[in-house]
Amino acid sequence: MRSETLFNMEIQGSCSDQFSAVREVFADSLRSGADVGASVAVYLDGEPVVDLWGGYADPARTQPWQRDTITNVWSITKTMTALCALLLVDRGELDLCAPVAKYWPEFGTAGKDRVEVRHLLSHTAGLPDWDQPMTLDDLCDWEKATTLLGRQTPRWLPGTASGYHRFTHGFLIGEVVRRISQQSTGAFFADQIAAPLDADFHIGLPSEDDHRVSEVIPAPGPAPAANPRVTIPVGAYVTTQDTWTPQWHRAEIPAAAGYGNARSVAAIQSVLASGGQTPSTRLLSEATCHTVFDEQSHGIDLVLGIPLRFGTGYALSSADAPVSTPNPNTAYWGGRGGSLIVNDLDARMTITYVMNQMTHLGLTDPRGQKLLQAAYKALPH
Repeated sequence: MRSETLFNMEIQGSCSDQFSAVREVFADSLRSGADVGASVAVYLDGEPVVDLWGGYADPARTQPWQRDTITNVWSITKTMTALCALLLVDRGELDLCAPVAKYWPEFGTAGKDRVEVRHLLSHTAGLPDWDQPMTLDDLCDWEKATTLLGRQTPRWLPGTASGYHRFTHGFLIGEVVRRISQQSTGAFFADQIAAPLDADFHIGLPSEDDHRVSEVIPAPGPAPAANPRVTIPVGAYVTTQDTWTPQWHRAEIPAAAGYGNARSVAAIQSVLASGGQTPSTRLLSEATCHTVFDEQSHGIDLVLGIPLRFGTGYALSSADAPVSTPNPNTAYWGGRGGSLIVNDLDARMTITYVMNQMTHLGLTDPRGQKLLQAAYKALPH
């Protein structure tokens, strides 16, 4: 791969000639002001072909976004938590079709005895929210958050539909990981995934890394009106300003409080796209990678009110979903504000976009969508 260092439009990094269209789309996003600071990465067969960053790490546009700048990627963190579970599956320590109560006995009450591990990973467990208001302090209290979920009754018949588990997802899967591994999700992820891959991603950020953080910038304008197709409303517990605090940085909230950049997200997630094999090690078997495509639900999500097709740990590409790709074996998710991760196991390609300027557009954010389209156009037809 021929790489070039780029300084125009405050972009730096490397990009193969084949993917020059990605570079141009990224430059346009910064030039137009749609992005303040951001990074984009594309990996093919586990190797980087695009690794670009640019813009500014602060709203005042005084501090440049550096190679090692990281930011809160919100729900992209869920894909990291899913990998923790898949790693245990691969080792024979976790059965996706087993009742959650096999690993977490206290969970098997209040009608949850038949909730299976795969339901947690696909947002179909019927536990999209807590039954009582949760403060930031509550979300930072692992024992409280998980104990309350263990006592709750599902809001719909588990396994019959998805209803996005915005914050509960990480606590539910994380507690299963903790019961099996005797480690917190953040520690398990750091030891078993980030360290072997030498990837700069954190669930629970050490204080010595605070200076590298570009705090997310609130989305401009009012939030959109409620979607009339939402049938299970959930509360919002965390403001943008909450995430600027040391409390949020340190907390292990495995659905939303991960810190990284496009390179580190791609370095980890490309393990899935390349069938479990990295240039240096095999993290997962190819068979385990393909379990993400076992469809768990397909329809209007009860919480988000949009059509989604969920597999195991990821949403799956489909014609009616917000992310649709040319290849069937594609798994994706996004983070609040616009970040995006797409794993295409047919093309063996991973595309990631991480930014600080948030929007209210979710998975339809044109910034990530345009980068995704440019990456696909670069592939041989």
